[in-house]
Amino acid sequence: MNTAFTIWCTGLPSSGKSGLADALGPAISSRGFQVEVINSGRMRRTPLGASLGFSKNDRDTNLRRHAFASNLLVKNGVVAIVSAVSPYAATRAAIRNELDRFLEVFVSTPKAACIERDVDGAWAKALNGEIRDFTGVDAPYEAPVDADVEVDLSQLSVEAAVQRVILKLEDLKWVAPLQNRGTEDDRLLDPGL
Repeated sequence: MNTAFTIWCTGLPSSGKSGLADALGPAISSRGFQVEVINSGRMRRTPLGASLGFSKNDRDTNLRRHAFASNLLVKNGVVAIVSAVSPYAATRAAIRNELDRFLEVFVSTPKAACIERDVDGAWAKALNGEIRDFTGVDAPYEAPVDADVEVDLSQLSVEAAVQRVILKLEDLKWVAPLQNRGTEDDRLLDPGL
């Protein structure tokens, strides 16, 4: 029987967390798991998150809700993939301690690249002072110092980043290698491995 786990993607706004999380879903489901993606941006537009602002307390509450949902999913055999800025190291550490099988993926795309990737204009508004408490502008982001996996999506394709996460899951023996995967030369597709 498969044992489910949580993948927690953290990084600056517009770093590529959501795209990575969405791409990880099918890659993990192809290994025989049920998967659910918890996207913080989408959750904030539902009754579960719409009442929250962006103070430290509201951000922590938001992440605690993600962790609670993740824990329920994992207990029921579903892999939870969380995509959330998660700016505070202490909050991420506390959540890691609460969840049994937890893989932290730091999407380390640099701020300049995040600003370029911004499709909804949030970075521009924050830099112009139109949005307050924006992570990376006037609210802090405490980058992980020992994430389980780090991917810079200004340097790697989403596919290569997915491969890096999957290889880590295989190394942990949380997922089995695909039978038709090929040889160790496949790891050369991602020079960061």
